[in-house]
Amino acid sequence: MNARITFAVARRVLIQLRRDRRTLAMLIVLPCVIMTLLWWMFTDRPGPGFSALAPALLALIPFIVMFLVTSVTTLRERTSGTLERLLAMPMGKGDFLLGYAIAFGVVAAIQSALAVAVSTWFLDLNVAGPVWVLMVVAVADAVLGSALGLFVSAFAQTEFQAVQFMPALVIPQILLCGLFVHRDELPGFLHGVSDVLPLSYAVDAMNAVTGSTDPAVLGDLSVIVGFALAALVLGALTLRRRTA
Repeated sequence: MNARITFAVARRVLIQLRRDRRTLAMLIVLPCVIMTLLWWMFTDRPGPGFSALAPALLALIPFIVMFLVTSVTTLRERTSGTLERLLAMPMGKGDFLLGYAIAFGVVAAIQSALAVAVSTWFLDLNVAGPVWVLMVVAVADAVLGSALGLFVSAFAQTEFQAVQFMPALVIPQILLCGLFVHRDELPGFLHGVSDVLPLSYAVDAMNAVTGSTDPAVLGDLSVIVGFALAALVLGALTLRRRTA
């Protein structure tokens, strides 16, 4: 891989996103809107409704949004022939994927920082640990979504097929990550499945930051980063120039 080529790819993607104002608005504003809506739903209800759900959603929303946008965008590059033209130049698949990961990582950082800032400063989400740690975990979750989106785009031939990976790969993780039932209370088999799903560690990390200053959050964060790197490597191995 070549650093100059990688950053050139990242710059190109960021320029494209800047020109696509609707997609950019969805990426940046949508998580904040969803968190505000959740707070509004529970504002007049007794109990810690918002504080109980907000940490998990701060992990899930960036992951889901970045997964969808990245998988569809990468597939569009391949089906339009852009990827084939790019790879005909002195650029490897690793340069392409890492450039995309950097570009969407920048967007993910902005997206997650705004969502966390709105939740903690304006929606009164209680955070026991430092707010910047919460932002780091949220960014890692969004980057994981981007990495998995890059990976699954290699197995889709149309944008509709790319979206179909959402119920196949993402919804089971949402069900088993501890959002609806605490993972310790899941049946034995389902608990074992949740232990190998990255979103479980994303939610655990968020709950650790908001509930305590438990240093175990570093272990969860390392698992998230490991999954993201593995997805990028597998994406580089399976990426095709064009859809057959």
